[in-house]
Amino acid sequence: MSVLRTPQVVLFSDDLPRAVAFYQRLGFTEVFRVPTDGEPIHVDLVLDGYRLGVASVASTRDDHGLDPVAEGQRVAVILWTDDTAAAYAELVADGAPALAAPHVWLDRLLIAWTADPDGNPIQIVQHLAA
Repeated sequence: MSVLRTPQVVLFSDDLPRAVAFYQRLGFTEVFRVPTDGEPIHVDLVLDGYRLGVASVASTRDDHGLDPVAEGQRVAVILWTDDTAAAYAELVADGAPALAAPHVWLDRLLIAWTADPDGNPIQIVQHLAA
């Protein structure tokens, strides 16, 4: 079997610029865009070495023959932080939905849930002091 490497998740979006702007506000940096000028059909972003792609539903359907679903809870993006409560409060204040307020899980993690503009859940998580 061929050697596979460099895994990446690609999210489908009906409003790619809105989704990209959301992830950029979280600290992701754009590293790839097609086309390079004008309205994009695919953008890759990186945060702390992790690559996340956002592709337009129309392009995925028209260019690749797939039937992507662009809304709902199909995948979760997990983001680690040193202050879950503050990060969650900032996201909700900026308009992200409040799915689950910060709560202790497994007696060692503080977790909160919000979502991106397409409804993909975003988990904000931190390790609690022992």
